[in-house]
Amino acid sequence: MPGAVRATITGFGSAAPERVMTNHDLEKILDTSDEWIAKRTGIKERRIVSDGETTSMLATRAAKNALASAKIQADELDLIVCGTVSPDMPFPASACFVQDAIGAKNIPAFDLSAACSGFVYGLTTASQFVETGKYEKVLVIGADCLSRVADFTDRGSCILFGDGAGAVVLEPTSEPDKGVVHTVMGADGSGWDFIHVPGGGTRHPTTHETVDEKLHYVKMRGRDVYKFAVDKMQWLLGDCMEKCGLGVDDVDMVIPHQVNIRIIESATSKYNFPMDKVYVNIDRYGNTSAASIPLAMDEAVKKGAVGPGSTVIIVAFGAGLTWAGATIKL
Repeated sequence: MPGAVRATITGFGSAAPERVMTNHDLEKILDTSDEWIAKRTGIKERRIVSDGETTSMLATRAAKNALASAKIQADELDLIVCGTVSPDMPFPASACFVQDAIGAKNIPAFDLSAACSGFVYGLTTASQFVETGKYEKVLVIGADCLSRVADFTDRGSCILFGDGAGAVVLEPTSEPDKGVVHTVMGADGSGWDFIHVPGGGTRHPTTHETVDEKLHYVKMRGRDVYKFAVDKMQWLLGDCMEKCGLGVDDVDMVIPHQVNIRIIESATSKYNFPMDKVYVNIDRYGNTSAASIPLAMDEAVKKGAVGPGSTVIIVAFGAGLTWAGATIKL
């Protein structure tokens, strides 16, 4: 449609804690090894928050970097959307802490809970506000500190998680070859127990018993998650290409949720994507949940792996079960 407005990304930003936890560090507290972790996950190290460091602090740093990249001030924003499942508190929303920290007075701000799909869910939601003309400048954040809910006696799950944040600024464009071209989201609540934290909500309110039983840590059905992740990543890649009339040669970069290198390789191989077209930084950050994709996007832009004119596909999957993808022309 001539003159149709799309949301386009005008700024990128990210943040990660300074503290690095390597596989060798985990060897000291778990029955595991650097070789075992790296072979099965592709992870060599991850960033972990220090005492007193919170999700909203990382989100604020990423937000400020994205605003600087977009060359706008916080008081120009119309909306803040933050994808997270590890907020500073059950309420208020971490987006409200970010709003206050960056000085974006009185604008709406809310969190969105879709686990590792959270950023893409947030990008999809925010894009609608821009496309309808409701808002012109929207900050979308993905931020999580899953180390806070990782059980460091469970070698099957705690080795996976790292902490971080990423953010983008969306603004309107009428250029035909630019912007968020296509988005897709889905969920299957029957798979809720594939990945979940059972304690702390109204189903299992916090008590001495829930703490003693470790119900406030991530519980994960690893094999089921693996199969789900490969299947959904393949489906999302196919959908994002088909709906936009794209082939592998038309896509400059796939930026997947950084969940596991074997999952990423298995899923992208179905379409014969060469790995130089698949952005991977899981070796240095681990699985940062909702932060994973925007953190990788910012890094890819800074390294020159993608830039103006690039066609990028992002795909994510997470607890819920949830999944989401988007085709973006930068």
